[in-house]
Amino acid sequence: MTAITLVQGDITRQRADAIVNAANSSLLGGGGVDGAIHRRGGPEILAECRRLRASRYGRGLPTGQAVATTAGALDARWVIHTVGPVWSATEDRSALLASCYRESLRVAGELGARTVAFPAISAGIYGWPMDDAARIALETVRAIPTAVEEVRFVLFDARAHQAFTRALG
Repeated sequence: MTAITLVQGDITRQRADAIVNAANSSLLGGGGVDGAIHRRGGPEILAECRRLRASRYGRGLPTGQAVATTAGALDARWVIHTVGPVWSATEDRSALLASCYRESLRVAGELGARTVAFPAISAGIYGWPMDDAARIALETVRAIPTAVEEVRFVLFDARAHQAFTRALG
């Protein structure tokens, strides 16, 4: 049984086998969680992302998919990059958001990761309503059979932590 824990704080300060990055499709860094992970993790992460772009992901990482790199200077073995969907009021993209969690856990399992730290994917600059993002994240993680022993949601502020606490029930 996978333990689910909620923590308010900075995902770049977590100690885990894998830290999930809410990346943009370029894999070359950006704002929010993505920028913070690249800044704290250092140039090794960006160098590996550039190699991925030069080989398997020339057009970028598709939304809902996940790929791992080194964690550089982070207190983790790997960073799992996943591209969340931008929220839309006119199109249901919840399957793509669920796929981010499912694919990240699949990659974590292939790596042998036992602890995985997730941010609230798509709930920042991509505009996903926090309560819905929390519901999708938790329902998806609970439904996935995985060898990962702990899934830790690292939530940046009290509002996000409260939304995930409500969704956890």
